[in-house]
Amino acid sequence: MEPSSLGFCRGAVNDNRDNRARLLHAATDLFARQGFHATGMSDLEQATGLGRSSLYHYFASKEALLVAIVQRCLGQLVMFGERLLEEERDSETRLRRFSRAVVGGIAERPSELRVCVHERHVFTGDHRHRVAGFYQEYERIWARILAAGHADGVFRNADGVTVTAVMGMHHQAWSGAGRPGDPDLLADRFCDLLLAGLREPPVRPL
Repeated sequence: MEPSSLGFCRGAVNDNRDNRARLLHAATDLFARQGFHATGMSDLEQATGLGRSSLYHYFASKEALLVAIVQRCLGQLVMFGERLLEEERDSETRLRRFSRAVVGGIAERPSELRVCVHERHVFTGDHRHRVAGFYQEYERIWARILAAGHADGVFRNADGVTVTAVMGMHHQAWSGAGRPGDPDLLADRFCDLLLAGLREPPVRPL
């Protein structure tokens, strides 16, 4: 292939990536502000400057676009959690670092995280099963972090109720009520409260 042809191919690939990223960004913003069902393809056309055929070139349906948003959002957290479980040996530090990642993600990408929470029940058919898998992977990261701390003798409990409570506390960051400006401070406050109840009490000498 001639050098000029190679340059054209690279340019086309970059354009495709840019258009896809622009579409994901616009859809995330619209879904967060208007809701999934209230957002039409005409809204996406107007927001991106792409024609209807171009929109369907990147995603077969509006629901497929929503799947991609959830996958990107939760996938980043799952990958970070997997790395923490492999590399971080201190149970409390592991919890704090993942907490900061979750709350930091909410602060940096509030629209994306809002869509993940509020639009999780709109999926149908194969999309529903696929997205359920994303949420299960994310929940398993929290469960594994708590279970690892329990196995280390640091946390007193790691059952389903505890996992749900820990996740629920973090997901309240979506509401924004009373949230401090620094997301790390909020994550640390969450963990201070959690660890007060999670830590195994010290063994008293007889």
